[in-house]
Amino acid sequence: MNRKYLSYACACLMLASIDARAAEPAKTQFQRPLHIIVPFAPGGGQDTTARLLAPGITEIIGQQVIVDNRPGAAGIIAAETLLKAPADGHTVYLASTSFVVAPSLRKSLPFDTLKDFAPITRVSNSPGTLVVHASLPVRTVRDLVRLAKRKPGQITFGSAGVASNSHLSGELFKVLAGVDIIHVPYKGSALASNALVSGEIVMGFSNALATMPHVKAGRLKVLGVTTAKRSPLLPEVPTIAEAGVPGFENMIWSGVVASSATPKAALSALHDAFSRVIQALEFRERLARGGAEPFVGDTPAEYGAFIRAEIEKWGKVVRQAGIKAQ
Repeated sequence: MNRKYLSYACACLMLASIDARAAEPAKTQFQRPLHIIVPFAPGGGQDTTARLLAPGITEIIGQQVIVDNRPGAAGIIAAETLLKAPADGHTVYLASTSFVVAPSLRKSLPFDTLKDFAPITRVSNSPGTLVVHASLPVRTVRDLVRLAKRKPGQITFGSAGVASNSHLSGELFKVLAGVDIIHVPYKGSALASNALVSGEIVMGFSNALATMPHVKAGRLKVLGVTTAKRSPLLPEVPTIAEAGVPGFENMIWSGVVASSATPKAALSALHDAFSRVIQALEFRERLARGGAEPFVGDTPAEYGAFIRAEIEKWGKVVRQAGIKAQ
């Protein structure tokens, strides 16, 4: 064995040893299965993210991870499930946009979003896309804005339902672009996508992975991505902000929260475990295949600041658009 290879092998063994020692506190902290509560039915993006996280978390904490789907009531059922569980770090909630929109949609909630939950870390971001039917005579976001201003109340955009991420994107677009476009809600993203492809509606906001097959087939045109920066998944597509609507941003995100009554040691162990999985190459590659990007290096304080900013941002949009909970 040559000296260079021997040094490399020793370094690998040392790193493995350090990693094993780092895992010991987590395995001491967790004494039974960890439940990840997902506020959506199985099969969706959030559910997939939770199931991608589970194997890595299991390896780190030495306990089974159970993905617990609790759909309904815009995430309130799932949030209450978390808060009713023992606050000992064995139950977490995979939050998304619905978590930060709920305080604005409902006059009273059975919890305080800012006080009753402890932020752990963001997990992933997914770029949404602004797409239009192929028949619409526009090639850019600026073209679309000009057309909408010439034809107020005539351009329709679909969504996965009232207060869904795709609905909020449309309302934010209306506010920032100063246009009058008509919202058409559907019962789920699949129905909204079908309506757009068929020409029943002419505009929509959709997950990039779901959109691109229709774009490549010539049925839809993609005008921009909803993130603040261009996405590595679609590097040739401009952001909506740079393409004509300054200030537009609406990422499809997920993040982990626990009960604020959870002991600090357990919160620290949760942050360590989830952060290590998010940084793992295998998780990142599998996430990318699903059209998402990992969010690496988020501290609880940074995630908490993000949640507060999102509540304020969407509160303004909800009030201005007059969106009501259904």
